[in-house]
Amino acid sequence: MFPNFLSKAVGQLTESASIALAQSIQSSAIATPLINQPVTTTYVKQGSGGTPILLIHGFDSSVLEFRRLLPLLSGDNETWAVDLLGFGFTDRLSGIAYSPTAIKTHLYYFWKNLIKQPVILVGASMGGATAIDFTLTYPEVVKKLVLIDSAGLAGGSPLSKLMFPPFDYLATQFLSNLKVRERVSRIGYKNQSLASVDALSCGALHLQMPSWHQALIAFTKSGGYSAFRFKKISQIVQQTLILWGDSDKILGTRDAMRFKRAIPHSTLVWIQDCGHLPHLEQPQITAQHILDFR
Repeated sequence: MFPNFLSKAVGQLTESASIALAQSIQSSAIATPLINQPVTTTYVKQGSGGTPILLIHGFDSSVLEFRRLLPLLSGDNETWAVDLLGFGFTDRLSGIAYSPTAIKTHLYYFWKNLIKQPVILVGASMGGATAIDFTLTYPEVVKKLVLIDSAGLAGGSPLSKLMFPPFDYLATQFLSNLKVRERVSRIGYKNQSLASVDALSCGALHLQMPSWHQALIAFTKSGGYSAFRFKKISQIVQQTLILWGDSDKILGTRDAMRFKRAIPHSTLVWIQDCGHLPHLEQPQITAQHILDFR
Protein backbone atom coordinates (compact mmCIF):
# COMPACT_ATOMS: atom_id res chain seq x y z
CA MET A 1 0.00 0.00 0.00
CA PHE A 2 1.12 3.53 -0.80
CA PRO A 3 0.79 6.32 1.79
CA ASN A 4 -2.38 8.33 1.25
CA PHE A 5 -0.62 11.68 0.79
CA LEU A 6 0.79 10.50 -2.55
CA SER A 7 -1.29 11.27 -5.63
CA LYS A 8 -2.96 8.56 -7.70
CA ALA A 9 -0.12 9.00 -10.20
CA VAL A 10 1.99 6.80 -7.88
CA GLY A 11 0.26 3.90 -9.60
CA GLN A 12 2.27 4.73 -12.73
CA LEU A 13 5.52 3.59 -11.11
CA THR A 14 6.76 0.38 -12.70
CA GLU A 15 10.24 -0.41 -11.30
CA SER A 16 10.34 -2.47 -8.13
CA ALA A 17 12.84 -0.11 -6.46
CA SER A 18 10.56 2.89 -7.09
CA ILE A 19 7.46 1.12 -5.84
CA ALA A 20 9.20 -0.19 -2.72
CA LEU A 21 10.59 3.21 -1.75
CA ALA A 22 7.28 4.99 -2.39
CA GLN A 23 5.52 2.45 -0.16
CA SER A 24 8.03 3.10 2.63
CA ILE A 25 7.62 6.89 2.79
CA GLN A 26 6.55 8.04 6.25
CA SER A 27 5.56 11.43 7.63
CA SER A 28 6.08 13.19 10.95
CA ALA A 29 4.89 16.54 12.30
CA ILE A 30 8.06 18.55 12.98
CA ALA A 31 7.83 21.67 15.13
CA THR A 32 10.23 24.45 14.08
CA PRO A 33 10.71 28.15 14.88
CA LEU A 34 9.68 28.95 11.29
CA ILE A 35 5.93 28.92 11.91
CA ASN A 36 3.53 28.34 14.79
CA GLN A 37 2.36 24.97 13.52
CA PRO A 38 4.29 21.78 12.83
CA VAL A 39 5.47 20.95 9.33
CA THR A 40 4.36 17.51 8.20
CA THR A 41 7.66 16.19 6.88
CA THR A 42 8.10 13.13 4.68
CA TYR A 43 11.05 10.78 4.94
CA VAL A 44 12.23 7.20 4.59
CA LYS A 45 14.10 5.27 7.26
CA GLN A 46 15.59 1.83 6.66
CA GLY A 47 18.21 -0.31 8.38
CA SER A 48 19.83 -0.11 11.78
CA GLY A 49 23.23 0.13 13.39
CA GLY A 50 26.33 2.16 12.65
CA THR A 51 26.48 5.91 12.23
CA PRO A 52 23.21 7.09 10.68
CA ILE A 53 23.40 8.13 7.03
CA LEU A 54 21.16 11.03 5.99
CA LEU A 55 20.49 11.53 2.26
CA ILE A 56 19.60 14.97 0.86
CA HIS A 57 17.98 15.20 -2.59
CA GLY A 58 18.51 17.77 -5.33
CA PHE A 59 16.48 20.70 -6.68
CA ASP A 60 12.76 20.11 -7.26
CA SER A 61 13.13 16.46 -6.32
CA SER A 62 12.14 14.07 -3.54
CA VAL A 63 13.25 11.05 -1.53
CA LEU A 64 12.43 8.94 -4.60
CA GLU A 65 15.74 10.17 -6.00
CA PHE A 66 17.40 7.64 -3.68
CA ARG A 67 15.29 4.65 -4.70
CA ARG A 68 18.35 2.71 -5.89
CA LEU A 69 20.96 3.94 -3.40
CA LEU A 70 19.14 3.82 -0.07
CA PRO A 71 18.47 0.04 -0.02
CA LEU A 72 22.16 -0.61 -0.74
CA LEU A 73 23.24 1.52 2.22
CA SER A 74 20.62 0.38 4.72
CA GLY A 75 21.77 -3.25 4.75
CA ASP A 76 24.69 -2.15 6.95
CA ASN A 77 23.56 1.19 8.39
CA GLU A 78 20.59 3.11 9.70
CA THR A 79 19.78 5.17 6.61
CA TRP A 80 17.44 8.12 6.20
CA ALA A 81 16.25 10.25 3.30
CA VAL A 82 14.16 13.36 3.90
CA ASP A 83 12.14 15.71 1.72
CA LEU A 84 13.50 19.20 2.29
CA LEU A 85 11.26 22.10 3.24
CA GLY A 86 9.42 23.26 0.11
CA PHE A 87 10.27 20.12 -1.84
CA GLY A 88 9.17 16.54 -2.32
CA PHE A 89 6.08 15.53 -0.37
CA THR A 90 6.78 17.64 2.73
CA ASP A 91 3.93 20.10 3.45
CA ARG A 92 4.27 23.56 1.94
CA LEU A 93 2.63 25.80 4.51
CA SER A 94 1.76 29.40 3.74
CA GLY A 95 3.57 31.90 5.94
CA ILE A 96 7.03 30.32 5.57
CA ALA A 97 9.74 32.21 3.69
CA TYR A 98 11.13 29.36 1.61
CA SER A 99 14.88 29.90 1.41
CA PRO A 100 18.17 28.13 2.17
CA THR A 101 18.02 29.45 5.75
CA ALA A 102 14.54 28.01 6.27
CA ILE A 103 15.60 24.71 4.70
CA LYS A 104 18.54 24.16 7.06
CA THR A 105 16.46 25.23 10.09
CA HIS A 106 13.76 22.70 9.21
CA LEU A 107 16.40 20.04 8.52
CA TYR A 108 17.99 20.64 11.93
CA TYR A 109 14.69 20.18 13.75
CA PHE A 110 13.96 17.06 11.70
CA TRP A 111 17.33 15.68 12.85
CA LYS A 112 16.77 16.83 16.44
CA ASN A 113 13.36 15.15 16.64
CA LEU A 114 14.00 11.87 14.85
CA ILE A 115 17.71 11.05 14.44
CA LYS A 116 19.29 12.69 17.49
CA GLN A 117 22.89 11.64 16.88
CA PRO A 118 25.68 12.77 14.52
CA VAL A 119 25.25 11.62 10.93
CA ILE A 120 27.09 10.96 7.72
CA LEU A 121 25.45 13.64 5.60
CA VAL A 122 25.11 12.88 1.88
CA GLY A 123 24.00 15.63 -0.50
CA ALA A 124 23.38 15.25 -4.24
CA SER A 125 23.40 18.20 -6.66
CA MET A 126 21.53 21.06 -4.91
CA GLY A 127 21.39 18.75 -1.90
CA GLY A 128 25.16 19.07 -1.80
CA ALA A 129 24.84 22.83 -1.35
CA THR A 130 22.26 22.18 1.37
CA ALA A 131 24.65 19.73 3.04
CA ILE A 132 27.54 22.22 2.93
CA ASP A 133 25.38 25.00 4.39
CA PHE A 134 24.03 22.67 7.09
CA THR A 135 27.51 21.37 7.99
CA LEU A 136 28.90 24.88 8.37
CA THR A 137 25.95 25.95 10.55
CA TYR A 138 25.56 22.78 12.66
CA PRO A 139 29.02 21.15 12.64
CA GLU A 140 28.21 19.12 15.74
CA VAL A 141 25.49 17.24 13.81
CA VAL A 142 27.70 16.09 10.93
CA LYS A 143 30.33 13.41 11.58
CA LYS A 144 31.33 13.07 7.90
CA LEU A 145 30.22 14.70 4.66
CA VAL A 146 29.61 13.19 1.22
CA LEU A 147 29.04 15.39 -1.83
CA ILE A 148 27.65 13.82 -5.01
CA ASP A 149 28.06 16.08 -8.09
CA SER A 150 27.39 18.95 -5.73
CA ALA A 151 26.12 22.43 -6.41
CA GLY A 152 27.58 25.26 -4.34
CA LEU A 153 30.28 26.84 -6.46
CA ALA A 154 27.95 28.58 -8.90
CA GLY A 155 25.36 31.29 -8.20
CA GLY A 156 21.62 30.99 -7.73
CA SER A 157 19.05 30.03 -10.32
CA PRO A 158 18.71 32.25 -13.42
CA LEU A 159 14.96 31.67 -13.06
CA SER A 160 14.99 34.13 -10.15
CA LYS A 161 15.02 36.96 -12.70
CA LEU A 162 11.62 35.77 -13.96
CA MET A 163 9.96 35.41 -10.59
CA PHE A 164 7.43 38.20 -10.79
CA PRO A 165 3.80 37.96 -12.00
CA PRO A 166 2.84 36.57 -14.45
CA PHE A 167 6.24 35.17 -15.38
CA ASP A 168 6.71 33.43 -12.02
CA TYR A 169 3.73 31.16 -12.64
CA LEU A 170 4.71 30.64 -16.27
CA ALA A 171 8.24 29.66 -15.24
CA THR A 172 6.97 26.99 -12.87
CA GLN A 173 4.48 25.82 -15.49
CA PHE A 174 7.44 25.37 -17.82
CA LEU A 175 9.26 23.29 -15.17
CA SER A 176 6.17 21.14 -14.64
CA ASN A 177 5.93 20.25 -18.34
CA LEU A 178 6.71 16.55 -18.59
CA LYS A 179 8.50 16.91 -21.92
CA VAL A 180 10.78 19.55 -20.39
CA ARG A 181 11.46 17.31 -17.40
CA GLU A 182 12.20 14.37 -19.69
CA ARG A 183 14.79 16.42 -21.61
CA VAL A 184 16.45 17.49 -18.36
CA SER A 185 16.44 13.88 -17.17
CA ARG A 186 18.18 12.74 -20.34
CA ILE A 187 20.91 15.34 -19.86
CA GLY A 188 21.43 14.03 -16.33
CA TYR A 189 22.33 10.50 -17.43
CA LYS A 190 25.17 9.23 -19.59
CA ASN A 191 23.20 6.02 -20.13
CA GLN A 192 20.12 7.41 -21.87
CA SER A 193 18.10 4.24 -21.31
CA LEU A 194 17.87 5.19 -17.62
CA ALA A 195 15.73 8.22 -18.52
CA SER A 196 12.76 5.87 -18.51
CA VAL A 197 9.03 6.37 -18.05
CA ASP A 198 9.46 5.21 -14.46
CA ALA A 199 12.25 7.76 -13.87
CA LEU A 200 9.99 10.50 -15.24
CA SER A 201 7.16 9.38 -12.96
CA CYS A 202 9.48 9.46 -9.94
CA GLY A 203 10.69 12.92 -10.83
CA ALA A 204 7.21 14.33 -11.36
CA LEU A 205 5.12 12.70 -8.63
CA HIS A 206 5.63 15.54 -6.14
CA LEU A 207 4.29 18.09 -8.64
CA GLN A 208 0.81 17.08 -7.53
CA MET A 209 1.42 18.29 -3.98
CA PRO A 210 -0.57 21.36 -2.81
CA SER A 211 1.23 24.72 -3.24
CA TRP A 212 4.07 23.24 -5.31
CA HIS A 213 4.06 26.31 -7.58
CA GLN A 214 4.02 28.81 -4.73
CA ALA A 215 6.84 27.21 -2.75
CA LEU A 216 9.06 26.83 -5.81
CA ILE A 217 8.46 30.47 -6.75
CA ALA A 218 9.28 31.61 -3.21
CA PHE A 219 12.47 29.55 -3.02
CA THR A 220 13.67 30.77 -6.41
CA LYS A 221 12.86 34.39 -5.51
CA SER A 222 15.05 33.98 -2.42
CA GLY A 223 17.99 33.49 -4.77
CA GLY A 224 18.49 29.85 -3.85
CA TYR A 225 22.00 28.77 -2.93
CA SER A 226 24.56 31.43 -3.74
CA ALA A 227 28.11 30.38 -4.55
CA PHE A 228 30.05 29.58 -1.41
CA ARG A 229 33.35 31.40 -1.13
CA PHE A 230 36.44 29.20 -1.02
CA LYS A 231 37.31 30.72 2.36
CA LYS A 232 33.93 29.64 3.71
CA ILE A 233 34.14 26.10 2.33
CA SER A 234 37.63 25.74 3.76
CA GLN A 235 36.05 25.95 7.22
CA ILE A 236 34.59 22.46 6.80
CA VAL A 237 36.53 20.35 9.29
CA GLN A 238 34.81 17.02 8.65
CA GLN A 239 36.31 14.31 6.50
CA THR A 240 34.62 14.79 3.14
CA LEU A 241 34.13 12.38 0.25
CA ILE A 242 33.50 13.98 -3.15
CA LEU A 243 31.89 11.62 -5.68
CA TRP A 244 31.60 12.93 -9.24
CA GLY A 245 30.35 11.45 -12.51
CA ASP A 246 33.08 11.74 -15.11
CA SER A 247 30.53 12.68 -17.80
CA ASP A 248 28.42 15.22 -15.85
CA LYS A 249 26.71 17.49 -18.40
CA ILE A 250 24.67 19.40 -15.81
CA LEU A 251 27.48 20.89 -13.70
CA GLY A 252 30.46 19.72 -15.73
CA THR A 253 33.55 18.32 -14.03
CA ARG A 254 35.60 21.40 -13.13
CA ASP A 255 33.86 21.95 -9.79
CA ALA A 256 34.92 18.51 -8.56
CA MET A 257 38.55 19.62 -8.45
CA ARG A 258 37.59 23.01 -7.05
CA PHE A 259 35.79 21.34 -4.13
CA LYS A 260 38.79 19.08 -3.62
CA ARG A 261 41.10 22.11 -3.36
CA ALA A 262 38.75 24.06 -1.11
CA ILE A 263 37.80 21.42 1.47
CA PRO A 264 40.85 20.59 3.63
CA HIS A 265 40.14 16.95 4.55
CA SER A 266 38.61 15.77 1.30
CA THR A 267 38.98 12.88 -1.13
CA LEU A 268 37.77 13.02 -4.72
CA VAL A 269 36.56 9.85 -6.45
CA TRP A 270 35.49 9.87 -10.09
CA ILE A 271 32.55 7.62 -10.96
CA GLN A 272 33.32 6.23 -14.40
CA ASP A 273 30.82 6.13 -17.30
CA CYS A 274 28.42 8.27 -15.32
CA GLY A 275 26.60 11.57 -15.68
CA HIS A 276 25.21 13.92 -13.02
CA LEU A 277 23.40 11.21 -11.05
CA PRO A 278 25.82 8.55 -9.76
CA HIS A 279 23.32 7.45 -7.10
CA LEU A 280 20.89 6.50 -9.88
CA GLU A 281 23.24 5.59 -12.72
CA GLN A 282 25.94 3.71 -10.74
CA PRO A 283 24.23 3.00 -7.38
CA GLN A 284 26.30 -0.07 -6.44
CA ILE A 285 29.61 1.74 -6.97
CA THR A 286 28.32 4.88 -5.25
CA ALA A 287 27.04 2.90 -2.26
CA GLN A 288 30.31 1.00 -1.89
CA HIS A 289 32.34 4.21 -1.81
CA ILE A 290 30.05 5.64 0.89
CA LEU A 291 30.16 2.45 2.95
CA ASP A 292 33.96 2.30 2.67
CA PHE A 293 34.10 5.94 3.82
CA ARG A 294 32.04 5.41 7.01
